[in-house]
Amino acid sequence: MKKILILGGTTEARQLAGKLASRASVTLSLAGRTESPVAQGVPTRVGGFGGAEGLACYLTETGKELMIDATHPYAARISANAAEAARKTGVPIVALRRPGWERVEGDRWTPVDTVGAAVQALGTAPRRVFLALGRQEIAAFEAALQHQYLIRSVDPVEPKLAVPDATYLLARGPFHEAEERALLEKHHIEILVSKDSGGAATYGKIAAARALGIEVVMVRRPDLPKVPSAETVEALVALIEQRGVDHFL
Repeated sequence: MKKILILGGTTEARQLAGKLASRASVTLSLAGRTESPVAQGVPTRVGGFGGAEGLACYLTETGKELMIDATHPYAARISANAAEAARKTGVPIVALRRPGWERVEGDRWTPVDTVGAAVQALGTAPRRVFLALGRQEIAAFEAALQHQYLIRSVDPVEPKLAVPDATYLLARGPFHEAEERALLEKHHIEILVSKDSGGAATYGKIAAARALGIEVVMVRRPDLPKVPSAETVEALVALIEQRGVDHFL
């Protein structure tokens, strides 16, 4: 069986691994940022590779014949390293690029380019803020001590944010609109900070904010390398089969 490396950390990566496992030898790689990831169903490695050079060495040493970038839309560095490693080794690469959310009537979005810009977009007056971001990125909000924060994460935030008023909530998606609306109302949220993650699993908060007329500070996606890609698991499997990457299927 041919050897495939999937760079994962998303629900789609796990689904993709399941679809390919019967016809190829699949290894799913996780960055290790989540302390208790859900079961992946295929052989898994956890941790970084040591940049593009380290990933290139891994591909060569393990004889991988295809690499699939199915990382989060905001994992720009990993995606860049993957594209560079593919170039160095000649190992074909394809990517799963989940489309972003589309703004619809009733949405009150303030688009920003960085998390730092999101902090500024909150303004100077105290507000009740829902931070729907990764726990690695919320430290920037220590620059805005006047706000009250609701912080949701899969794993505990350690150390806690150095702000006078923060509430922490441990939860793993998917999150549905009705649940998100109840959460926003319970905590009297006035503004939400989110990434444009795309997909259905975390869209509930966006729909709930729209229904309640709550402003959303939306952090735009970073630029990613241009490689052959598809928007869904099914489309990516079809792309691989159609192109017959090195006739591996």
